Amino acid sequence: MATDSRNTYDAIIIGGGHNGLVTAAYLSKAGRRVLVLEARELVGGCAVTEEIWPGYRVSTASYLSSLMQEKVVRELELERYGYTVDAKDPAFFSPFPDGRHLFMWQDRAKTLAEIANFSQRDAEVYPRYEAHLERLAVVVESLLLTTPPEFPPNGIGDFIEYLKLLGRMRGLSRAELVGLVKVFTQSAATFLDEWFESEEIKVTLATDGVIGANGGPRSPGTAYILLHHCMGGVNGHRGLWGFVRGGMGAVSNAIADSARAQGAEIRTKARVAKILVKNGRADGVVLESGDEIRANIVASNLDPKQTFLRLLEERELPADFVAGIRRFRSEGTSLKMNLALSGLPEFTAFPGAPGPQHKATMHLCPSIEYVERAWDDAKYGRPSRSPLIEMTIPTMYDAALAPAGRHIMGIFLQYAPYTLKGTDWDAEREPYADRVIEVIEQYCPNIRTIVEERQTLTPLDLEHRFGITGGNIFHGEMSLDQMFVLRPLAGWAKYRTPIAGLYLCGSGAHPGGGVMGAPGHNAAREILKDA
Repeated sequence: MATDSRNTYDAIIIGGGHNGLVTAAYLSKAGRRVLVLEARELVGGCAVTEEIWPGYRVSTASYLSSLMQEKVVRELELERYGYTVDAKDPAFFSPFPDGRHLFMWQDRAKTLAEIANFSQRDAEVYPRYEAHLERLAVVVESLLLTTPPEFPPNGIGDFIEYLKLLGRMRGLSRAELVGLVKVFTQSAATFLDEWFESEEIKVTLATDGVIGANGGPRSPGTAYILLHHCMGGVNGHRGLWGFVRGGMGAVSNAIADSARAQGAEIRTKARVAKILVKNGRADGVVLESGDEIRANIVASNLDPKQTFLRLLEERELPADFVAGIRRFRSEGTSLKMNLALSGLPEFTAFPGAPGPQHKATMHLCPSIEYVERAWDDAKYGRPSRSPLIEMTIPTMYDAALAPAGRHIMGIFLQYAPYTLKGTDWDAEREPYADRVIEVIEQYCPNIRTIVEERQTLTPLDLEHRFGITGGNIFHGEMSLDQMFVLRPLAGWAKYRTPIAGLYLCGSGAHPGGGVMGAPGHNAAREILKDA
């Protein structure tokens, strides 16, 4: 192995996903000499824009923005480097098999009128539901940029940290405190059953509770996933989601440009093979090329299993820690399809193109029971025969992403389990993609005639293409026993690891998945605190 004396840095970031880039930008801003090492030919991890067909610039994996922390956007001056988001309006469009449809708009009055078509009672309840969820989201959001306290507590200082956390809840009413406990423990379906009577309203809202989750709408803990997706906002407006101009790669490129402006060096096609450890402390990395690069701070943006089970020798870590990481649940059930379209899908329930339906997230899932049955398939190792489908058309906001007159459609699907029973994804990929088109065809009869190209990314493909274990888009399940003080393991939620100078800065650390930049921000703060 070759050692270059010039290859010495204050900090090395393994993985140029958006969180790794955030960590690099903050460390560089603090005057550290930082190197980012990205295995692929472009930075961004799952937040990338790729020209997968001539003239089509596709957000291949992550496809919408909302959770990106305003503090990170402001401090890293991301708008200066091209970060612009167009808020979706309408937010949702749900067509139903009986020919009815539901829109949810930025304009509350328009949304309430839509809900009233299904239930006047639910239209009256909805503003209270939104206000309740917002109050809970404010409390939980305040934890996103917080380093979790030690668990179990290890002294008076740790108990003080817990008291500070309790202090954040002082403004909540008794009902809201009860609601906070429920949202962390209930299923999305149970949570919504307490508010609404219309099946159509409940399933439209419940989809946010199962996106990326290993569970159905009746699985305990999915209510928190619902809340997680209700946090954040676009351009200062809470709860909105939007399309990033230029695709999701524009988020990562803006962070990368901010980091470079502070002096960070970013290398692509530089896959790390091993983290170097000397006397129990991080000492740099070895690339697959054999080159050694030295630094006494190494931050990994890879998921916990990749970091600890692939890049380190087992003997370098405590046995109970290794056992815990092996148990960390990281298999995904989400599938992403990207389509190049010659026109727009025509919905039987709302004809006409272009129309407001094409600017929304389009949900194909008629009932809670339908989604639960879809999860039943996945539980037993089968891709859902009738899956929950979310469709988005970013070219309705940014026509420059495709050739003139053409469109891109992204399909995000639950449930497609990583581990299949009696077969594998190499055999099932294309037949299953055909089945997905069949399901869409039930709502949009013209879909086959307008599809010119398609790309199908199964959980196995997501693992291979983006380096995420099990194809889990969150770097690990976001269940109660793998969140906050327990992410990734109890006693190791403060971004530090058993190896001094080695940190986690990706979504496998608190607060988990989504393009938010919070893990990267928090890890940088802890690194600078230790320096």
